[in-house]
Amino acid sequence: MKYWKYYLLALLVIVIDQMVKWAVHTYMQPGMPGEIPLLGDWFKLHYTLNPGMAFGVELPPPYGKILLTTFRLIAVSGIAYYIYRLWKSGAPKGLIWCVGAILGGAIGNLIDSIGYGKIYDNAPFGAPTPWFHGQVIDMFYLDLYEGFLPASWPLIGNMHVSLWPIFNVADAAIFLGVVFILINQSKFFQHHEERKHVHQPEPSQHRPDAEAAEVA
Repeated sequence: MKYWKYYLLALLVIVIDQMVKWAVHTYMQPGMPGEIPLLGDWFKLHYTLNPGMAFGVELPPPYGKILLTTFRLIAVSGIAYYIYRLWKSGAPKGLIWCVGAILGGAIGNLIDSIGYGKIYDNAPFGAPTPWFHGQVIDMFYLDLYEGFLPASWPLIGNMHVSLWPIFNVADAAIFLGVVFILINQSKFFQHHEERKHVHQPEPSQHRPDAEAAEVA
């Protein structure tokens, strides 16, 4: 299957991500009324919409969303090509699998941005067109901590923090792909150093006898 197996992993991530989002949109109510506890109060299903990038960051309307989606299209194309380049250069398979997972996650959220404004009618109010203005569906809610940090901590004491990320399958695939690359970066990128040493010419050795012969 050569390098196509890595694209099949991306496709698997996309299919699972879109099926979960469809099920959440079809069978759950948005917000707290439709919340479903999974592991106590700290891990639950919570249907919410993300209009922009990570952590809800948005670009200025009315064309900020179109710019963001266009950037995502370019980024996805670059990642897809990068997988082929990694395979061609003989990169470790683990690295390519990770990039394949990242590609699948990126495309999964890109589908939301391009089509969900039309398919699920969730474009923000006042959007110039439902296309390219869809909001990403998130559902996994980790309610880790919300409150003030201890006053004894330097610099950040008494600071109010909210650790309750809400994400989807696509986000999880991207996160795990990046984490595994960071954990194994010395192993994954070692082949670049080995190739550099293989192609580096050896320094010429000093041979006094040869120099003497040339002088004679």
